[in-house]
Amino acid sequence: MRAIQITEFGGPEVLHVAELPEPVAGPGQLLVDVRRAGVNYADTHTVEDSYLSRSTLPMVPGSEVAGRAADGRRLVALTDGGGYAERAAVQEALAQEVPDGVGDEQALALVVQGVTAWHLLRTSARLAKGESVVVHAAAGGTGSLAVQLARAFGAGRVIATASSKEKRDLAQELGADVAVDAAPEDLKERLVEANGGRKVDVVLEMTGGPVFDASLAALAPFGRLVTYGMASRTPATPVQPAQLMGRSRAVVGFWLAHCLGRPGMYREPLAELLAMTAEGRLKPQVGGVYPLAEAARAHQDLRSRRTVGKLALDTTR
Repeated sequence: MRAIQITEFGGPEVLHVAELPEPVAGPGQLLVDVRRAGVNYADTHTVEDSYLSRSTLPMVPGSEVAGRAADGRRLVALTDGGGYAERAAVQEALAQEVPDGVGDEQALALVVQGVTAWHLLRTSARLAKGESVVVHAAAGGTGSLAVQLARAFGAGRVIATASSKEKRDLAQELGADVAVDAAPEDLKERLVEANGGRKVDVVLEMTGGPVFDASLAALAPFGRLVTYGMASRTPATPVQPAQLMGRSRAVVGFWLAHCLGRPGMYREPLAELLAMTAEGRLKPQVGGVYPLAEAARAHQDLRSRRTVGKLALDTTR
């Protein structure tokens, strides 16, 4: 079968097409004939071995697939790697049937990014009705869903940040009350101004560096900053306990891996998101579908912030 294999760590240039043996489904697994493979920002860290979990070589990256099982069921599934391929063995417990009316790319958008957005708001931030929410990278895969879910979950004011006018316009179309420039300079002041001169209750942050610093400074008493990425690859200023105590603020980390295997933390949110999408109450944004052989271009576009919404690889071409 065709797959994207890396034999050395690095940037997009290490992603190459290879002919590999088909995977064999083990106990509790299903073999999926993959039609689309999801591309996540975390994949760019995985191929350079800079993610939270360490990578080993050789490796087929990719943590999401959409396709059909041998019995004909249309499935979307989370994988432990191996997604950038024509076939993948997946844990049956991490596979979900896709409802009619939900496209493959839409379903892929919900596996990692959708379930992450759900937990950022529900589990980590514990969003209360009427609270203000800042969503950074609001036109991206996770951000575009978080904007919609924050509105659906009762946020009082949704403030989006994005790097271009087109992305800010999209965030407002999806439900943000206001969208501001994502540049770190004077970001704290823009966030406070966007909230009517008041500091904010919740920030969903995945950039790191000075954006993290500005977001923490913009938090109101009892505010929560949920960090779930470091896209800038720049560390933030270390947080001292007095900074948190002096404002009764909290910094909460989130990694989807900790939800797997815990009752109610993966299948149930994913089922809810798929149902919302089928009913038209949630609109996952599809930003681009690339031929499997152009995985490197997908990574380049993602890292350069040229994309919106969900990216996928078409394994049929």
